[in-house]
Amino acid sequence: MKKKLYLIFIATLIFSLLFSHNVKAYWPYYVNSYDLDSKNENVVQVLNYNDKNIYITDSDVYLMAQIVYAESRSEPFEGKVAVASVILNRVIHPSFPKSVEEVIKQKAAFSCVKNGEIHDIPDSSSYKAVLEALKGKDPTDKAVFFYNPDIATSKWMKNIRKNNTKKIGNHVFFLIK
Repeated sequence: MKKKLYLIFIATLIFSLLFSHNVKAYWPYYVNSYDLDSKNENVVQVLNYNDKNIYITDSDVYLMAQIVYAESRSEPFEGKVAVASVILNRVIHPSFPKSVEEVIKQKAAFSCVKNGEIHDIPDSSSYKAVLEALKGKDPTDKAVFFYNPDIATSKWMKNIRKNNTKKIGNHVFFLIK
């Protein structure tokens, strides 16, 4: 029940924030190229993010907030927005899956997701960060990767040639050269 109330609150908040700011958005009934019936869920919003349409559901908002909380709970707010932006940047990037859920549950994409599941409960700051990213704020300038160089165990992440690198808090956000 509490989760449903959270989702209703977030959906209402998203609508009010998106329609009060300068973001291109469309009503859900314009959706015709995405199979939402298979998910049995309604689109909360369709937004134009970096000139690509992204279909966002209540579950997507919750999943994004979970990732933001798990990956950046001790980071500054800008770092939380950056983590949410990476998720959206991956959705529109040709090398990644095309939905928020698929990006988040992609194998080894986020260290906090195990066997396609994440159990963290997001806080209000995580939801606010997701909403900022959904409004189009991207402090990473289109980065699709991030890591904390002080604690990262992935040699790939440490040694890959990076482009468009930006440090926010303890994380480094980047593209691959």
